[in-house]
Amino acid sequence: MTLEQRAKLTVLYDLYGGLLTEKQQDVFDLYYQCDLSLGEIAAEQNISRTAVHDLIKRTEHLLEKYEEKLHLAQRASEQKQILEQLGRLAAGNADMLLLLQQLGWEQSERGE
Repeated sequence: MTLEQRAKLTVLYDLYGGLLTEKQQDVFDLYYQCDLSLGEIAAEQNISRTAVHDLIKRTEHLLEKYEEKLHLAQRASEQKQILEQLGRLAAGNADMLLLLQQLGWEQSERGE
């Protein structure tokens, strides 16, 4: 799995993790956030390594399904791009910059 794929799954988990079961959340956290191996997770959760693998794959699939239906990550990315474009257009206009900040446009997005 590429770093980009891992990052995407982490973003999806941030958005949709609350829709997962507690077991799915625990295993996902251990694998993606704590970087534990399948064997380490299996030992901690008292389940087989195969069960851990299957649970991770099902969870990844669920997160992708949620995004296909709800498009929250896609919308957030599009909104960020729009805010960045508006920030470039608003350069020098303090009132416009203040409004953009109120919409969630951050200092780092301005390249300052």
